[in-house]
Amino acid sequence: MDALSDVLRVVRLTGGVFLDARFSAPWSLLGRVEAIDFEPFLAAPEDVIGFHYVVSGRLMAQVEDGPSVELRQGDLVLLPRNARHILASALDVKPQLAKDVVAQPPGAGIVSVRYGGGGEETHLVCGYLGSDGASSNPLLAALPKLLTINVADTPAGGWIAQSFAFAAQQLAAPEAGAATIIGKLSELMFVEAVRRYIDSLPPQETGWFAALRDPSIGRALALLHTKPAHAWTADELAGAVAMSRSAFAERFTALIGVPPMRYLTNWRMQIAANRLRDTRQAIGQIAFAVGYESEAAFTRAFRREMGQPPAAWRKQVRGG
Repeated sequence: MDALSDVLRVVRLTGGVFLDARFSAPWSLLGRVEAIDFEPFLAAPEDVIGFHYVVSGRLMAQVEDGPSVELRQGDLVLLPRNARHILASALDVKPQLAKDVVAQPPGAGIVSVRYGGGGEETHLVCGYLGSDGASSNPLLAALPKLLTINVADTPAGGWIAQSFAFAAQQLAAPEAGAATIIGKLSELMFVEAVRRYIDSLPPQETGWFAALRDPSIGRALALLHTKPAHAWTADELAGAVAMSRSAFAERFTALIGVPPMRYLTNWRMQIAANRLRDTRQAIGQIAFAVGYESEAAFTRAFRREMGQPPAAWRKQVRGG
């Protein structure tokens, strides 16, 4: 399995929808996805990616202190770090705080909003992708604050766009399953947006995504992700990708930002955290599964990376 698929699997995104909005020009909102938005649907995740899907009309989107982008029907905008952002009919319109316009009482479920000056209408569906433990994941750390993708341009664009549009129109029907459809489609679109972002990077780009495209370093990442319990050394990895140890270590660190063994430790801790959260495996079993010969050595490494020993971390994330 390739490194991107491995990391996406560990991120474990869960999509949901909290707002069906029809805005009429002029209008402008400033905000981000808040805990109250997904409170009716799931426990607050550690990490949130906000998204907005344009059912019809057009608008401008801008992350604070970032570039603006025009969105039209069929566009999906993703905010990988849930940054505060502006959505507006035009950027010269003074923004209102979104939380004041979208007044959502606790437990309200999906909210329908109509707001603006009565001009050209834009229909949006707003939601989130939630994940636990994604903040330390190399994928999210490498993404920009704002990503856009046109649903119709994806390989299965026809049926995906139709499904999005149909589900958005049916949100008012309580038994239609429309929110679930959009949530699952948004998970698919996140993966597609990431793939397209990787393809768009210039040849001289550095970072985790650029490393995936590098024939040698991408192969090394695949090896580390496929066999995390193996007792890898920099020498062995370099030999596996037909590079000298010094050239490999320099290239890996230049692209990823950390040396190979440091990256492996971080990846092992992410796998361990997933198992601690999702299984009843003994800590010793998890330690062995991620490459540690003793529970004591694993506990020291986990405490160093995660701030507390594995037993305490497991108790905390499970709520007792």
